[in-house]
Amino acid sequence: MQELLMNLTFIERGVLAGVLIALICPIVGAFLMVRRVSIISESLSHITLTGISAGVLLGSTTMIFSDLNPMYAGLIFAVAGSLLIEKLRDLYKHFQELAIPIILSAGVGLSAIFMSLSQSGYNEWYAYLFGSIVSVSREDLQFIIYTALIVIGIVILFYKEFISISFDQEYATVSGISVRFMNQVFAILVAFIIAMSMKVVGILLVGAMIVLPVATSIHLSKSFKQVIGFGILFAQIAMLSGVYFSYQFNIATGGMIVVMGMLQLVIVMGVKKIINEWQRRAKREY
Repeated sequence: MQELLMNLTFIERGVLAGVLIALICPIVGAFLMVRRVSIISESLSHITLTGISAGVLLGSTTMIFSDLNPMYAGLIFAVAGSLLIEKLRDLYKHFQELAIPIILSAGVGLSAIFMSLSQSGYNEWYAYLFGSIVSVSREDLQFIIYTALIVIGIVILFYKEFISISFDQEYATVSGISVRFMNQVFAILVAFIIAMSMKVVGILLVGAMIVLPVATSIHLSKSFKQVIGFGILFAQIAMLSGVYFSYQFNIATGGMIVVMGMLQLVIVMGVKKIINEWQRRAKREY
């Protein structure tokens, strides 16, 4: 695989990374939608930014971490943040929604401190915040491939358990499923997706990539599997068209991907409304 990655151009690396991200995001996004905790992606994206900024700071100020890829630091912070969110949800049993803004606030505050101490320039932070296909290195692509394989493996291995805890946690408990453990595994899964998506979509916009395709697919789906299937389709369209237009017009990759995702949502909602109105009129005339 190393030889194959060596022969890829920067645009091919960006497109391949985008395709993998668009494959994974809607799968986890569908579970987040059912559990009504889609906002957790925003919280983890900000704590991932803390890891990125800490990694950049360490790399620029210490010899031992000079070769550290900030993406790995971001992954470590994302996983730690996901576990901390679950711990806080257990602590605030009657106010579980407090866990997310607590982590989000901590992430923003620490990121601001680390970024102010770092000597990195505007372009590097811009790529992390809003995404850039030209910034995806061979090491980044390798990280994304391995992370995608891990996520797919975990989803396949625990698919039934994820379904159970997402739709009915009481039933899952009665069935012998360790709900607490599965919640932790799922939180780590979200952390992996945030970490793998930040170079292409951008830390501040990755939450939209998780939510928008699923929000669009809901209007066309009649089952949970259809939500995932249509979500992947819409995510791929948004990703590929966003990457294409961002390259053609030299604009932020993540921003263009999100705009294309929003455009899909508006079109699907508009077409569905027109069809529903036409069907109502047809019934009245009949």
